[in-house]
Amino acid sequence: MAVHALSKVSNTPPRVVNDIPGGDFAKLDRLISAIYEGPLESPPWSSSLELMRDSLHAGHVTLMLRPPSSENAGVMINSGAVRAQETESYETHFFALDPFVRLKEGEVTTAEEQIGKQWLQCQVYQEYLKPLDIRHLLGADIYTKDGIECRLRATRSHSAEPFSAEDKALMRYLLPHMKRSIQLHARLDLLECDRQLFAGTVNRMQLGMVSFAHDGSVVEMNQEARRILNEKDGIKLVGNNLCLDVSQESRELQAMIRAALAGNNTSTGSAVEGLSVTRPSGRAKLGALVRAIPFGRWSESRHRPAVAVFLRDPESNTAPPSTELLRRLFGLTRMEAALAMLLVDGLTLDEAAEKMDVRRNTARTHLRSIFCKTGVTRQTMLVRLLLNSVITLG
Repeated sequence: MAVHALSKVSNTPPRVVNDIPGGDFAKLDRLISAIYEGPLESPPWSSSLELMRDSLHAGHVTLMLRPPSSENAGVMINSGAVRAQETESYETHFFALDPFVRLKEGEVTTAEEQIGKQWLQCQVYQEYLKPLDIRHLLGADIYTKDGIECRLRATRSHSAEPFSAEDKALMRYLLPHMKRSIQLHARLDLLECDRQLFAGTVNRMQLGMVSFAHDGSVVEMNQEARRILNEKDGIKLVGNNLCLDVSQESRELQAMIRAALAGNNTSTGSAVEGLSVTRPSGRAKLGALVRAIPFGRWSESRHRPAVAVFLRDPESNTAPPSTELLRRLFGLTRMEAALAMLLVDGLTLDEAAEKMDVRRNTARTHLRSIFCKTGVTRQTMLVRLLLNSVITLG
């Protein structure tokens, strides 16, 4: 009864489910759970590959997440004892000689079934696998509509028995789960790329950010926010609370955060609140902005960011924009780009000329050329144009 029910859920014939080694459903459950937890591991799927190796009585189980090619070394995740030079040898040389590739979608097969008797005469076997005491090879390939191609391989030594029909049935049963997990990993990887891109942009702009969960706990804090809070000049973090030295300002900020937390379920995320933060040191006031991060339609976690507090220090030393990027964007010469950067930093034309060790008339000639190339007519317009361009992100 249990076997029949499991077969219905998984769309797998009862014969295949019964073929699971030892009929150990608890072991199968751990293996499938590990597959879906794989994208959260580092390296990914390391636990599930080890469980597969144990279930298949294999020497190694390898997932080629990105198979090696002439353009790149690929990404291989191994279970079992594998030395770095062995992996490197395959990634840099033997991958090009390997005939056990591009298997049919969903097919689980051995090297000899795929290639025939000549498998044992193949160069990759004779020169690579045989010296490593690898005799038997079982594999399957995974393809997705997004162009992902992965290879799953299991090996056994010369003294071991060949892979059986039961072993192939197990790998075949696991393949759809592995494919779904790989697709989830690709989606998470894309989101992480976006996160790193935007986090890097925020850091480049010297904008501090502290995010809070719905229960008020701190979820994340970037480097600039940590720097500002560690100075404890007008604002500091006490537990999960942002505390300001001026009591009235502190009460206002806490009220803004509470209001954002209370309203983030319906907020569009566009409404913001802000205030200035007085610094006892006498330095320019900090700017603080509070923005609700609305829950998505299907959000379920209460520990995701619900409110973000942005902090800006007007006296922070931002990294200078790239002069080379400025030259490329506007077609400036090196001298013109250097002059433009000094003007952006707030220097007058005379001060910039002195710093560049050129005459004022020479600097003025460069400035007229810059005006012509950028399409502006005044120095203030030039500074505004450059500050609003992408050079600040370079």
